[in-house]
Amino acid sequence: MDLIPKPGQVVSAANNIAHKMLYGGLADLRPMPRTLIDDGTLREVYHYRPSGTAKQQGDPVLLVTPLAAPAICFDLRRGCSLVEHLVTEGRPTYLVEYGQVSFANRTLGMEHWIDEVIPAAIREVSAHAGNRPVHLVGWSLGGIFALLTAADQHDLPIGSLTVLGSPIDVTQVPLVAPIRPLLKLTDGGLVTQLYRMLGGAPKPLVKRAFQLSSFNKLITKPLAIAANLDDADFLAQIEAVDRFTANMIAFPGRTFGQIYHRILKGNQLASGVVKLDDRAISLADLRVPLLVFGGASDGIAPVKCVRPIVDLVPNVTKLRFEIVPGGHLGMLTGRGARRTTWRIIDEFLRECATPKDTENTKDTDAESSIGSNPRRRYASASSRSLAAPKKTVQPKKTVQQA
Repeated sequence: MDLIPKPGQVVSAANNIAHKMLYGGLADLRPMPRTLIDDGTLREVYHYRPSGTAKQQGDPVLLVTPLAAPAICFDLRRGCSLVEHLVTEGRPTYLVEYGQVSFANRTLGMEHWIDEVIPAAIREVSAHAGNRPVHLVGWSLGGIFALLTAADQHDLPIGSLTVLGSPIDVTQVPLVAPIRPLLKLTDGGLVTQLYRMLGGAPKPLVKRAFQLSSFNKLITKPLAIAANLDDADFLAQIEAVDRFTANMIAFPGRTFGQIYHRILKGNQLASGVVKLDDRAISLADLRVPLLVFGGASDGIAPVKCVRPIVDLVPNVTKLRFEIVPGGHLGMLTGRGARRTTWRIIDEFLRECATPKDTENTKDTDAESSIGSNPRRRYASASSRSLAAPKKTVQPKKTVQQA
């Protein structure tokens, strides 16, 4: 709004305020319809139902949710949903999320996601889509886990990997750099005792940390809302982001400890080798096409923090690094992402698609239709208790720059 609002701006602002008071908000927060196709310990794999206006075809896309963040990061609101975009484009779209983390999960480490959750999800999605290669899209820590999984397990049917806002060199993170010397000085003992006592990082702490990562926006938020009362789309985005932040999820204790000691304090990703308890994973072993995004105004994973991945994957023959507008969440699902990030992802997926003349798959359109798919099991996670126990999936253990 102008400093002295025009009559039309006043009317729009009044309409927006009335709509929020009468209906509770301006954002269309309806989730995209989906079906649960597989689950396990902290693993739920969903297939998004095909759009009625576009024929579902091509290789499947698997969205990899980061720990501690709700899966609505990929389905923020109608009009700003990567899921909605992919489904509308006719791409078979899937998602893996982890449910609610509890104290009982405190002994689960990074290995659980790298060895079991993500590999099992990839295999299930490939089978569900007709044995096609799977294109992974991971945001933040989801991108890191997808990177480590793809570098470690070359037998997985991975067609390509896209990572968005995944921090590699944490010394380049303004929020972290000042405290790293202190962590080394104290050896992190206090932090270790706290997360062991609490069984991880509780939800309120994760929520506050995410808010503080955008401290300037947090402080100026009331002024921004007042200045944009006539902009319904802006106000809707604020509502959607607030809902996202309110639904943060806890970190399991052992996983939080590994991330703290090896990635935050030890900065192992920047060295190209991450050490797990039973082995080391080298990013140099990654061999699938790779697309990496850095957000121009990302406070959690600045461009300088993400860019080092380019020099750590010498065996990737198809590599793109892109800088797009937006902060940590905005680069993925902000109001400008539909014109920047999503277009680049579409282009990369087309470049990495399975050639039609070499496809050895069946037409899955009929199976994808609701009511005709014999593999469809549950409409939601709440329906699992109505189903008979199923067999657990046992996991197994190409540079072009833009």
